[in-house]
Amino acid sequence: MTDVRIGGEPLGYLFAFANCALFMLYVVLGHRIAQDGDSAGIDRLGMAMLIALVTVSPIGFTDALPAIQQPQLLLAGIGVGICSSVIPYVCDQLAMARLSRATFALLLALLPASAALIGIVVLRQIPTTMEVMGILLVAGGVALHRERNILAKRKVEPTHALDSAG
Repeated sequence: MTDVRIGGEPLGYLFAFANCALFMLYVVLGHRIAQDGDSAGIDRLGMAMLIALVTVSPIGFTDALPAIQQPQLLLAGIGVGICSSVIPYVCDQLAMARLSRATFALLLALLPASAALIGIVVLRQIPTTMEVMGILLVAGGVALHRERNILAKRKVEPTHALDSAG
């Protein structure tokens, strides 16, 4: 949607697969963290953000000095951080505590579709046929995987009920 193209560069493929693996790890670990309840997951998320702040701050501190000295830019940076990280990740933790991993993955797969709709309405960016197909393939793949898991569980439950009854 941003028209950034890495035109078949091996490094681009490496970054794409690394992003996929790390995002999958985020969903799996996020669900494990959220299993302890709403506040425990949010507390751990807060600690992770604090560790990230301490880890990354030395790298960008000198570049951030001009913004730190201007209260308006500092407030804008804090606002962006809250809106782009704190609110979404807290919402993710709350959702992960309540939803199955498959349902949460389906909702995440719908994010590109909602971003495309916002791009169409707000920015008048019309996605190409390939971009629409990509969105549909990702959402469809997750939905099919979820449906297959649901059907597999339904097949197991009746035989399991007979085993426990007998």
